[in-house]
Amino acid sequence: MIEDRWGHDLTTTSHQAVAAFDSALIDMMEYRQTMGGQVKAALEADPDFLMGLCLRGYMMMQFGSQAVLAKVREAIAAARKLSGDATWREQRHLEALEAWSEGHIRKARGIWQEIVIKYPRDLLALRLHHFMSFWQGDRQGLRNLPVGVIAAVDETLPGYEFVLSMVSFGMEECGEYSRAEEYGRRSVSLNSNDLWGIHAVAHVLEMQTRHKEGTDWLDQPFGAWDDRNPFKDHVWWHAALFSLELGDYDRVLDVYDREVKADDAGFYLDVQNSASMLMRLELCGVNVGDRWENLAELAKSRTGDHVMPFTDAHFMLALVGAKRHNDAAAYLASQKAFGQSDEGDAASTTRELGVPLSEGLLYYGKGAYAQATDKLLAIRNELAPLGGSHAQQDVFQQVLIDAAIKAGRNDLAGHLLRERTILRPNSHWAPEKLAQIGAN
Repeated sequence: MIEDRWGHDLTTTSHQAVAAFDSALIDMMEYRQTMGGQVKAALEADPDFLMGLCLRGYMMMQFGSQAVLAKVREAIAAARKLSGDATWREQRHLEALEAWSEGHIRKARGIWQEIVIKYPRDLLALRLHHFMSFWQGDRQGLRNLPVGVIAAVDETLPGYEFVLSMVSFGMEECGEYSRAEEYGRRSVSLNSNDLWGIHAVAHVLEMQTRHKEGTDWLDQPFGAWDDRNPFKDHVWWHAALFSLELGDYDRVLDVYDREVKADDAGFYLDVQNSASMLMRLELCGVNVGDRWENLAELAKSRTGDHVMPFTDAHFMLALVGAKRHNDAAAYLASQKAFGQSDEGDAASTTRELGVPLSEGLLYYGKGAYAQATDKLLAIRNELAPLGGSHAQQDVFQQVLIDAAIKAGRNDLAGHLLRERTILRPNSHWAPEKLAQIGAN
């Protein structure tokens, strides 16, 4: 056995495989496009490297599509043949990958938590627990496990800054903004390449409506993060969001076209970013031209490919935005079928939240504003398990308000808008909408 950089035994005799594995893990933390090449190098050095196979499976699962499942299962089958000689930690990683691939995300999270409690230096288990806690809306889980780790390690831990940024983001989602900012800024001071830390501070500034500070924090030339995977586009989405809040719509459209717009690969995070930003622009009265069309084609092509309920909601936004009501109805029907299946945690969340949300969005798109208002109002405070951040989920609250206005429900719209003037005091959108309905 050979130890990795974090002192964990790995069942391999290849130092080259371990070196590549270590590099792949750092690449994963920094969202580097080179991660896949490092995983490939690790398995070329030792095709029977169990943790290399697990990492390959983990990497593919993060694509958020059922299209990768066959390859993930190949990695699992190969790793299972090797597991008899593996360490407890390696075996548990394999079990977590299997659970995740079968849709049992809570089970996988429980296994990663067990690993971290026993091995607090296991950044892979910590990051995956953090990642999937986010997509299941478990904000306390998002915060608590990294907090326990940061109390157990010190700055000698390779990648210490990544633990800081996970603490930061978890605290931000739990409303602990001051401490979140402190941890996030510290992570970036230790490693300017920590996009998760940059992102965590951006969230703090967004939630505190410190929009000018946000534009300054994310002030980078276009292409600054082109060596990163699609997560970089989400950081640019935050930059566009600050400009949107400042009313600089030309800048928003420029950032959208250069850095945010989903390409033909249709990576789930790009779709979320794109659909959300286009809808927000339209709610501000901005003409987005034909930008919905490509996004709607992507959404149509993914009908039946249900992995993340939060992504499903954004595919529905895309179809609604493009006024593709028949395609939206077909997408909703596929959501309903998935929600009635036994395909794991995402199916139950789809049934309980994803379907009602999509129904509300489709009503909105078809101009049935009273029905849209009723459907969206019923779940407005229940959306956390859908996944996504407070900032990301806010688009659904904005659609609800617009639906209420268009339904003539000015009493409700006024109440919701007055809420926003307190919760988001520097946002221009709520006061403008209040003036529109003659309320104050």
